[in-house]
Amino acid sequence: MGKCAREKLRNVGIVGHGGAGKTTLSEALLFMNGAIDRLGKVENGTTAMDFEPEEIKRHLTISSSIHHFDWKGTTFNIIDTPGYTNFLHDTRDAISVMDGALLIAPAVGGIKAQAIKIWEWSGEYKVPRMIFVNQMDREGANFETTIKDLTSTLTGGPRIVAAALPIGAESGLKGVINLVTMKAYTYNGGKATEGDIPADLKDEAETLRVELVEAVSETDDALMEKYLETEELSDAEILEGLKKGVAECIIAPVLCGSTTAMIGLDVLLDIMAQNMPSPAMREPVVGKVPGGDAEEERPCEDDAPFAARVFKTISDPFTGKLTLFRVYSGTVKSNSDVFNPGKDTTERIGQLFCLEGKKQKPIESASAGDIVAVAKLKSTVTGDTLCDAAKPVVLPGPETLKPVISFALQAQNKGDMDKIAASLQRLTEEDPTLQISRDEETHELILSGMGQLHLEVTVDKLKRKFGVGVDLREPKVPYRETIKGKTKLQSKYKKQSGGRGQYADAWIEVEPQPRGAGYEFIDKIVGGAIPRQYIPAVDKGIQEASAKGILAGYPVVDFKVTLFDGSYHEVDSSEMAFKIAGSMGFKKAMEQANPVLLEPIVKMEISVPDECMGDIIGDINSRRGRVLGSEAKGGYQVISVNVPMASVLKYSSELGSMTSDRGIFTMEFSHYEEVPLQLVDKLIQQLKAQQEEAT
Repeated sequence: MGKCAREKLRNVGIVGHGGAGKTTLSEALLFMNGAIDRLGKVENGTTAMDFEPEEIKRHLTISSSIHHFDWKGTTFNIIDTPGYTNFLHDTRDAISVMDGALLIAPAVGGIKAQAIKIWEWSGEYKVPRMIFVNQMDREGANFETTIKDLTSTLTGGPRIVAAALPIGAESGLKGVINLVTMKAYTYNGGKATEGDIPADLKDEAETLRVELVEAVSETDDALMEKYLETEELSDAEILEGLKKGVAECIIAPVLCGSTTAMIGLDVLLDIMAQNMPSPAMREPVVGKVPGGDAEEERPCEDDAPFAARVFKTISDPFTGKLTLFRVYSGTVKSNSDVFNPGKDTTERIGQLFCLEGKKQKPIESASAGDIVAVAKLKSTVTGDTLCDAAKPVVLPGPETLKPVISFALQAQNKGDMDKIAASLQRLTEEDPTLQISRDEETHELILSGMGQLHLEVTVDKLKRKFGVGVDLREPKVPYRETIKGKTKLQSKYKKQSGGRGQYADAWIEVEPQPRGAGYEFIDKIVGGAIPRQYIPAVDKGIQEASAKGILAGYPVVDFKVTLFDGSYHEVDSSEMAFKIAGSMGFKKAMEQANPVLLEPIVKMEISVPDECMGDIIGDINSRRGRVLGSEAKGGYQVISVNVPMASVLKYSSELGSMTSDRGIFTMEFSHYEEVPLQLVDKLIQQLKAQQEEAT
């Protein structure tokens, strides 16, 4: 790609919360520019961007998809991204390779917590932003109210300022006014007619235009000085200042229209083409030289050393693995070798592809700024860097988000368990937020992810891609047991049944440790009361016995055992005898040392609209949770809580119900706490019943 072509390239992500109209907008832009020959609909499962069977079935975007089109000499690579909480990890990865983000905000109902999180991530990666107020033809649509809501909710980022004004609203939506050019556009069947601003909107348009010019003047000291002196800027200065303001994340222009009625889309594209930065305008990416902390820039130039970062992997058992990457510097050609510094291996690049939804168009090469794909790389996964072996560099990327929900997997066919694990491993290459583990206590295969829907989709993919059927079951909570008291006792094991007998005598002291301190064994044997070779056997017997406590069979934690005396027999003592003595002694000691049941506590951060805060706090209290604090962010509250894990195993779907899908949360393990006394007996009965059913 030459410099001229790169200046005309825009890598733009279409972002926002689920249901805002992202895929519908992507479809409309592709159709109006001839990139697709028919206008698909999400509800019919016919869009170019939502093509996975799981997306068609559920009528929502699950995975980011890429297409491209030309608009008046500017090439747009558009990335249609998920907006539902369960799949925002995919959106975050896509944001990290965008040069601009277009946030879709519905004109009715306001934006949700997912959009706020996306806005914050865009700020983290210094991605320039614009906003498109969609669905202006819906009943209740109000552009002024939406602008106020956006300004109060999307805080801490670029200044939000109108760059367009609707002509009419609801069923009376006729067109839009471009506040940059001060031209009006009315529509008939999606076709625009340029004209003068209607008289009844002239004052409002002039007022908004002044606000836009004020925002532009703040992007540059010279412009600010001129504006303060003359209260005017030339058209050229406004255009240049707006472009600079968007590129430097100072201004976020707001456009408006209707994707279904094809109103305002040409104005949107004009302003994006003029003001969204090209890859050449972005700061050079900075990576680390492998083997040290030295950093190195990679400028967006064709003759710079090649460097690219993988942001997405698509796994398919038939066509193999498809790897998507953004080229930050240099050029890569089909049928060439590149270096993966993270894996310290050379990868063979076969045929390069330009993505067009589910279709793949072969290309000969890719240059700085391009987003492309290649099939069947052996070792490379999402997050890896591909680069020139002679000038290696590791490019930074987003950290993998932590899962918030787990389910146990039960094979529909018992002979498929090994196949399930192998197939899931393939899917983790595609989706790093999926985590697979095996519970050593219950021997369950545990699948963790970003929400119940996320895991249900994964199960669907297992069936479709690998022919493996599984059921999701609520996992067992990892309770623990410990002691609160201190005791000393003798544990003697003596067995005589003819021939050589078994003899071991150990005196132990058992006492509690601080929470989280774990297990400690102290040897205080003096004078050879127990020979040195038998002392580790006592320790081993205690550890084996502590794997199953006496209350409900859960591991015992946070205790200290001191071995301080004992005796042995010259002939009958053995390591096995002392191991048994240690085990017997610990079980007896635990009965005397006030055993208690511990439950895992998780820390959660829950983002909900202001009006939902009281309900959420009340619900957390009903789950035996503790509110640690809250922080206001726009029209949302971020509530920090500690809550028992057992009470929030399905919180993802429950929060969605309580907030009309306007809430999101993060969750991570915090610590263990004693189960309240009034709940212990009932809980122990339930846990023992579950264990009996399992056996």
